[in-house]
Amino acid sequence: MPHYVTDLDAAVDWLLGNTQGPLRIGAPLALGKPHRLLNALYARIEQDPSRPLQLYTALSLNPPRAKGDGLEARFMRPFVERHFGADYPRLAYADAIARDALPAHVQVEEFYMQSGALLRSSQAQRSYTSLNYTHAADAVAQRAPHAIVQKVACRDGNPRLSLSCNNDITQDTLDAIAARGLPKPLLIAEIDPQLPWLGGSATVDVDFFDLVISPPGPYPQLFGLPRQPVSDADHAIGLYASTLVRDGGTLQIGIGTLADALSHALVLRHTDNARYRQILHALDPQLAESPLVREIGGLEPFEIGLYGCSEMLNEGFRKLVQTGVIWRKVHDDPGLMQRLADGTASKGDHGRLAREGEYLHGAFYLGSPEFYDWLRNLPEAECSAIGMRRISEINQLYGGNEALERLQRRDARFFNSCMIASALGAAASDALEDGRVVSGVGGQYNFVAMAHALPDARSVLMFRALREEAGKAQSNVRWNYGNTTIPHHLRDVFVNEYGIADLRGLTDEDCVIAMTGITDAAFQPALLDQAKAAKKLAANFALPAHWQQNRAEVLRAKLAPFRADGSLPDYPLGSDFDAVEQDLLRALGWLKSATATPMGKLRTVVAALRQPAADSDALYLQRMGLQQPASLGERLNAGLLRLALARTLHSG
Repeated sequence: MPHYVTDLDAAVDWLLGNTQGPLRIGAPLALGKPHRLLNALYARIEQDPSRPLQLYTALSLNPPRAKGDGLEARFMRPFVERHFGADYPRLAYADAIARDALPAHVQVEEFYMQSGALLRSSQAQRSYTSLNYTHAADAVAQRAPHAIVQKVACRDGNPRLSLSCNNDITQDTLDAIAARGLPKPLLIAEIDPQLPWLGGSATVDVDFFDLVISPPGPYPQLFGLPRQPVSDADHAIGLYASTLVRDGGTLQIGIGTLADALSHALVLRHTDNARYRQILHALDPQLAESPLVREIGGLEPFEIGLYGCSEMLNEGFRKLVQTGVIWRKVHDDPGLMQRLADGTASKGDHGRLAREGEYLHGAFYLGSPEFYDWLRNLPEAECSAIGMRRISEINQLYGGNEALERLQRRDARFFNSCMIASALGAAASDALEDGRVVSGVGGQYNFVAMAHALPDARSVLMFRALREEAGKAQSNVRWNYGNTTIPHHLRDVFVNEYGIADLRGLTDEDCVIAMTGITDAAFQPALLDQAKAAKKLAANFALPAHWQQNRAEVLRAKLAPFRADGSLPDYPLGSDFDAVEQDLLRALGWLKSATATPMGKLRTVVAALRQPAADSDALYLQRMGLQQPASLGERLNAGLLRLALARTLHSG
């Protein structure tokens, strides 16, 4: 039986007393990290070079920190305190990494980082390990960890503990350690009563662990990802992507506003099909008759339903389950799945599938407080239909039962996001041209490779056509880019706000034409010139006239009626911001764009000084602490806010 403690310092004493020399610790990514235990350990080790510490983990999440007294900081401080809780246990080592302040005897290796948060950290960039998610377990095993620490859930009346949010690599790591003939690490669980309980393969006997910690309350809130507003471009991408999903198929999606937009589009397709088709027709009158949509996707509601199989379960999956889009169950009995595929399944088979099957599989979950509440309060029948699995089972076909997984994952569509796409079909998703890591590869390569390994599957990489750098628009379709996450020989489907480019099996010239066809009009001529110079495009190729429709203002006009009537809302999956904050976010977004260049900043400041006060500004000024500006800086901030509200709120 495990050793039980309630005191975190006692847990650190036990760990240090049961290990010797340099300490090597493994911890799950994201929500499964035992924040309070890791903080207690770091506090003990930080000033003690006699016990060097190496931590192997990923995605060390901390709430954002507001700096200074500008408008962004004034917006952020009250929201962060309300959303995360004033007592949220920030990861001390993560704060130190962000400042490049880890002591020399502490090293933290991560294979995935909070997106864009550590671009300026030398310690984080130097200690990043580039790995496919499915390779992470063996990489940790190679380090021979002394202990693995993990947050777990408990349930009254159930003697087992649930790995809950992170069933991803703990057991795979133990198998990899055993395969290498290394000593089994100590396994330490910290029970968090806030963590939703999930059963089935996510549960383990208590004696799976060597130490179980039950810290006393109060218990801080779980880390909740604030849901961000979905733009016109995001909605268009989600709508186009939704047409590639086949009823009765398999769905994997990532995280972020593109995934939110895709989830909303699938819900709209199922719950208001007439409106869905009307919006698609406004986007592209020929889309419904597209050979690609007819061949691999569909526009009809989901009669059979989808099976969700994704490394990360998130907000979108909640909505898809709640609205009946995801409900096709699978079973772990290969014989039963084969009979279903053959059409020879008996009534008994169908009854067993209904009772024992699962319609949603994931390896970890992360979302909003509303998402966690949904998981906590699921009826037993729905809870039992969600299976948390090892990453080796989710992210690849070769985790132990390939034949079964092929039967389960019919008509699979793997949707992921990338930052940059090349005209020849390569994608950059994890790092910049200079090598600095934005986030990590995660499971993207796994899913792209799986799409090529399954005969009826497709990989779909979604991206926005434009980005803004130093106040100037830049194309996200490039001739080439200094970093590649997905090589061009694995090219498949790309989707952005201007349409769909199906590159699978095409010649290089046809790829160039397809990708230029979804490039913003302002950047098409230069891209074609580069292709011609590289001998990849006929010298006499001319731009089709309809490509000139690829402009943000054209897209905005197409979607405007559906934005206005609520069919395409800013927060399709719900919002963590109240109504005032949502208005403020729009205003601050406008202000950030307007002041992106020195000349733009000057014009905006001059306009702000002339902006008259409006009675409706009072509520917003109060929320930002600017109802009675005292200093010159506060008066300028108040003027800038009034101007931004006039441009975004009062103008409609």
